Amino acid sequence: MLYVVLFFTVFSFFLYVLLGGADFGAGILELFSSAEHKKSIKKTVYSVMGPVWEANHIWIIILIVILWIAFPAFYNIIIIYLHIPLTLVLLGITLRGVAFVFRHYDAVKDKSQLLYDRMFEFSCLVTPIFLGMCFGTLISGNIIIPEELTTASFADIYIHTWLQPFPILAGCFFSALCVFLSATFLIGEATTYEKRMYMRKAGIATFAVVILGMAVLITGYVENMKFINDFLHNYYAVGSVILSGLLLFPLWQSIKKGYTITCRLYAGIQVILILWAAVGTHFPNLIITQNGPISLLDGKAPDSVIDVLGISLIIGGLLIIPGLFHLLKSFKMIKILEDERN
Repeated sequence: MLYVVLFFTVFSFFLYVLLGGADFGAGILELFSSAEHKKSIKKTVYSVMGPVWEANHIWIIILIVILWIAFPAFYNIIIIYLHIPLTLVLLGITLRGVAFVFRHYDAVKDKSQLLYDRMFEFSCLVTPIFLGMCFGTLISGNIIIPEELTTASFADIYIHTWLQPFPILAGCFFSALCVFLSATFLIGEATTYEKRMYMRKAGIATFAVVILGMAVLITGYVENMKFINDFLHNYYAVGSVILSGLLLFPLWQSIKKGYTITCRLYAGIQVILILWAAVGTHFPNLIITQNGPISLLDGKAPDSVIDVLGISLIIGGLLIIPGLFHLLKSFKMIKILEDERN
């Protein structure tokens, strides 16, 4: 059952990045657009995200519950030493949800709409940045796990670890990845004029992902980080990133030909390959501290707990996944059976 639990852990992580990341990217697209384009993006976002946007949070909830129950020692390190950026993530998700609802359903249309727009846009920007910073901190080797007595200050343990160039760049990289996903996914929901706009934005996001990705690698290499050194010597990880880059060519061909399903598939595969490279480099040692790497399996729950959790996940998956598929299909988020060309 341990493999079942690990599968759902990775599966939930990947799906939240793909679906939740695309949602965050829509707000970032809106933030960095002209007034005319803002209206267009806002209308498209509500028609696409409106019915299903809350469903995407299922995956991060499942991920948190799995870590909490199955891998409590690993979970405790994340929650304790990254409690400040994680609190900011929670605040960002909350503000985003509030703004998303009130700017659409508020009966009074006044200047408060501008406030809701800004809340939505900036929370969509900062939340993935802090999420990326959390992951960057976990693999950076900056985390200090003090012994019984330590001379390290509160700032050294809980603030300076994530306010470093590498985690900040990792956060910006993830934010750019969200924009890339959103712009690519929204191409299939747009008019002819809007498609050109989303294509331009997808191109800019692609450029930003490449530049920021290189900046992350260079910064980690200059700082002699164990994760980056191991990544560069891991043929599978490097191969995944190279393959992700090569898929840009068929992706843009699919976009130009109007194959919206295919381009979404390519974009999703590209992001999964990048995530696989990041996670697979040190799996299961997904936390690297100043004291050394920490495995996801260190201090895992007893086998009896893992067995019950694994069975629960299988049953829950059989109930939830078909329901979510039906929800997405009903609101035309999934167009497998429709004409490939829009």
